[in-house]
Amino acid sequence: MSNRVAQEGADMAWSTRELADLAGTTVNTIRHYHRLGLLEEPQRQHNGYKQYGVHDLISLLRVRRLAELGVPLSQIRAAGEQGEVGPEVLRRLDVSLAAELDRLRRVRSDIAVILRDGAAADAPAGFESLAPRLSASDNSLLHVVSQLCDDDARNDLRQMVEAGADPVNEEFDALAPDAGEATRRELADRLAPTLARHLAAYPWLSDPAGRLVKSESVTRQTFVDAVVELYNAAQLDVLVRAGKLARQQLGALSVAAERVA
Repeated sequence: MSNRVAQEGADMAWSTRELADLAGTTVNTIRHYHRLGLLEEPQRQHNGYKQYGVHDLISLLRVRRLAELGVPLSQIRAAGEQGEVGPEVLRRLDVSLAAELDRLRRVRSDIAVILRDGAAADAPAGFESLAPRLSASDNSLLHVVSQLCDDDARNDLRQMVEAGADPVNEEFDALAPDAGEATRRELADRLAPTLARHLAAYPWLSDPAGRLVKSESVTRQTFVDAVVELYNAAQLDVLVRAGKLARQQLGALSVAAERVA
């Protein structure tokens, strides 16, 4: 009886599709492994079809296991038929997987906020809960700025937005390109105190070099290009005026503080 079973096992042969089904993979994957040298080419029957045996199945399952663990195919090939992947490879994989888990946790947290607050899915990262209160231009600018500065700067920007809605911001967003001189001057006067408070609370806004992840020249040009693209001529004029007034107000406060001291 045992001899017959052994003989039947020796005569056992699977086609490529049958082997793929047994291993829970696809024919294309097996062919890919052949091309990479991860699996030896099997014998062929008289009609030219490949025939696989238990040895091939075990080799395929070993390769599949290592691939499931995340071992790169190039390293599986180097490991050899026994699948002897060194512990240093697994440690690197573990570090990579830990980083990926952290990323996925952040993504799930972001999605939860987006669903809770009804924010757009493409809201700037970290500003999901605040995006609904921002104009399309402000949202777009935050996308750009987020790529130019570090995490601490992004946290500060988030606090600025969280400070609360200001009617002057809504008026600025609605400002027509052909707004008159008086309208622009009046709006700049009202916007300047808010800018001055931000400059006082976050000194890096005046000297952002230490908070940048890109070079100063690239950051400056990218920011200027984005602002010019996103805001109309009247809004740009108001921003320039308000910025000058804010710096003057901040300077006056500094002089007054020095006199008191």
